[in-house]
Amino acid sequence: MTAPLTPPPPPHDHSSHRRHRQTPLFAGAQAWGGSYGQDGPGMRTEVREAVVTAVGVTIAGALLGVAWWWLAPRVPLVGEAVDGSWVVYLKDTEGEQAIGVDGTFTLLALAFGALSAVLVFLLRRRGGVPLVVALGVGGLLGSLLAWRTGVWLGPGQDVIAHAKEVGKGVTFPAPLKLGAKGALLAWPLAALLVHLGLTALFGPRDPEPFPQGPHQQGGAHPQGPYEGPGDPYGKPHRT
Repeated sequence: MTAPLTPPPPPHDHSSHRRHRQTPLFAGAQAWGGSYGQDGPGMRTEVREAVVTAVGVTIAGALLGVAWWWLAPRVPLVGEAVDGSWVVYLKDTEGEQAIGVDGTFTLLALAFGALSAVLVFLLRRRGGVPLVVALGVGGLLGSLLAWRTGVWLGPGQDVIAHAKEVGKGVTFPAPLKLGAKGALLAWPLAALLVHLGLTALFGPRDPEPFPQGPHQQGGAHPQGPYEGPGDPYGKPHRT
């Protein structure tokens, strides 16, 4: 007499378990992809905002020119008539007024660069390459406008005519002149550095590309029904 054969265990359906395990990853990836596609205003809007930023920063250069003309020290000149011709020379040959003129422009440009970077960051916290480029270009154009505005507001460029007008031996201010042309780069450099620092410290962060599912946190297996005997991974119990 033979013992009855033990029937084989019913096949375990892995499809439902596989679908259950793949659902969190697929849903998270799809949700992340949707949010990524909607992140940012679009290149056309970014370029438009960059143009507006560059124009605004450039116009602010006129204020820098007025401040430079108002705060820069005056270089004293004196005119003398020698043999019927006028000669103009520095009244104080050891004075440092000319250096003070360049230093005043540089300090003001640094302050304007930092201020423009803060304002742009507060208005457009997202940042972006077009906005950074516009900030640098606008700072350079603003420095050029400030330079020419200060020269235009300052004393006349014809020092001989000015000496004749005030008279022999009378002190008069020299035309406003920027000797160190490298000061024109102070505004864009300060703006870029300050904006970079603000973006690194307080700028928005990108979302995680693939959020962790329940089965990835602490090694726990997702809760859910499964069919057939055995453990959740399809290994049947032997009796």
